[in-house]
Amino acid sequence: MKRFAIITPVPELINTIIQETIIRKSVENEIAEINVVNLRNFTKGKYRQVDDEPYGGGDGMVMMAEPFFKAIDYTVSLWNEYDDLRIVYPTPQGELWSQNTAQEFSMRENVIFLCGHYKGIDERVIEKYVTHEFSLGDYIISGGELSSMVMLDSIIRMVPGVLNSYESALSDSFMNGLLDTPYYTRPRVVDGVKVPEVLLNGNHKQIDTWREEKREKRTADRRKDLWEKYNSPISNGEKK
Repeated sequence: MKRFAIITPVPELINTIIQETIIRKSVENEIAEINVVNLRNFTKGKYRQVDDEPYGGGDGMVMMAEPFFKAIDYTVSLWNEYDDLRIVYPTPQGELWSQNTAQEFSMRENVIFLCGHYKGIDERVIEKYVTHEFSLGDYIISGGELSSMVMLDSIIRMVPGVLNSYESALSDSFMNGLLDTPYYTRPRVVDGVKVPEVLLNGNHKQIDTWREEKREKRTADRRKDLWEKYNSPISNGEKK
C-alpha cells in the first residue's frame, strides 16, 4: 500500500479536498493510506503558534522549525518506515513539477508533503529532512496545501487500480510528450456541429492515426515549447 502524509496547520482544508477528489477513492480501495497531520499539535503555548519573525529583520513571518521536526518524526514513527521515504516541500525555489515526476513518484512507497506559509519554513527543516523541492510554476499562492494536493492528485491517479481505466491515464496529455487528442461523446450532432466521421467508422487503425495527427497538431499550435522538445534530437533518440 502506498503511504502519503500531509503536514499542515490547516488540516480541514486538506480533508475537504480529499473527500472531493480521486484521492478518496484510493483510500476506499485500500490502495493508499493518507495521513493528515496537524502541525499545531506539535506546538507550544496557548495559541499553538507555528510562525515567528525572521532573524535579521524584514517583513513577513517564517514557519518555525521545531513543530516540523516533531511532526515529521511523528509521521515516520506511524509508518515505522524509513526506506524509500521522500519528503517534499512545495516552494517557488523548487524544480518544476511535471507529469514525468508524478509518474516517478507513483512508484514510491512513502511520501510526506510539508505545507509552508508566509515567507516559507525555517531553512533547518529543509536541510535536515527535505529530499525534494518542487514548484507548480512561476507564481505565488498563499500556502503549500493546494500545491501539495495538486501534486498528490497527479501521483495518485497514476497508481494502478485508482482510476477505472489505467490505460486512460496513460493516454493523457504529456504522457508521450504531446498534448491529448480532442474527444467527443453523444449526441452525434450538437447545435449543427457533427462528430468527425472518422470516429464513427469503426476502423481503429484510421482512428489511431487521426488521433495521433490531432495530438501533434494541437501540441504544435498551442505549446511550441513541447513541440520543439518532442522533435529535438534527444527526444527522437529516446523514442527510438
